[in-house]
Amino acid sequence: MPLITDPFAMEFVQRALLGGCLVAVLCGVVGTWVVARGMAFLGEALGHGMLPGVALATLLGVPVLLGAGVSAVAMSLGIGALQRRGRLSYDTSIGMLFVAMLAAGVIVISHSGSFATDATAILFGDILAISAGDLILLTWATGVGLAVAAAAHRSLVALAIDGRVAAVLGLRPRIAQAVLVGLVTLAVVASYQAVGSLLVVGLLIAPAVAASHWARRLPSAMVLACAFGIAAVVLGLLLSWHAGTAAGASIALTAVLLAGASWAVHAVRARAGATRPTYA
Repeated sequence: MPLITDPFAMEFVQRALLGGCLVAVLCGVVGTWVVARGMAFLGEALGHGMLPGVALATLLGVPVLLGAGVSAVAMSLGIGALQRRGRLSYDTSIGMLFVAMLAAGVIVISHSGSFATDATAILFGDILAISAGDLILLTWATGVGLAVAAAAHRSLVALAIDGRVAAVLGLRPRIAQAVLVGLVTLAVVASYQAVGSLLVVGLLIAPAVAASHWARRLPSAMVLACAFGIAAVVLGLLLSWHAGTAAGASIALTAVLLAGASWAVHAVRARAGATRPTYA
């Protein structure tokens, strides 16, 4: 037991645990919709799209979450503009802005030459540096995300099934899509402090994928995704503490491994059920 309890006796690890759990809950709910809609590429692109805003915020000495938020919102609006006015497909719009924002971020970092350590935090996060102020911000972000997801649940369900059905029912699929993009943006920005811009998609997607093997209804999948995400945070922090590895990367890797384990266990159970003998 000391191997498990000793790390969490430290105050900074307690803050990391609480902050990680808040992020896991937000990402678990939003990630379920992302998986249902097949929008994983958007989460990855927004994670990279934050890079120029975060780099500029670091250079100017302003809060990095502010820079991340502005950059992610700008990318979300740009995707919508390219799709509407440029008549490009959704994936093409994301891909173009993804490359542009990533390149801009690398250019800013390469010209600074003075914050290699900060660049590492930008890319991979620093969950062990979460402060009390960060926890308050994460609490608000999680609360807002859950409230919006609950209010838009019916429209999002219709959108996930078929956008044309949502339009026929008068549920305004374009607004529902915008709400979903906003939720993804909120989750990505809120998760930045924990796992960084490169690894945020792991905590957003992997727990939802792990839950999808065991839940048939979206609310159940969300609860399970939150549970898998929290487990990834706890196990990742323990791995980081005892193995001396980067905490954010350890959490993201643990989340992906849990998704793989969930798939493997489900496959074994399904095969056992298919080969189980039946008796008259």
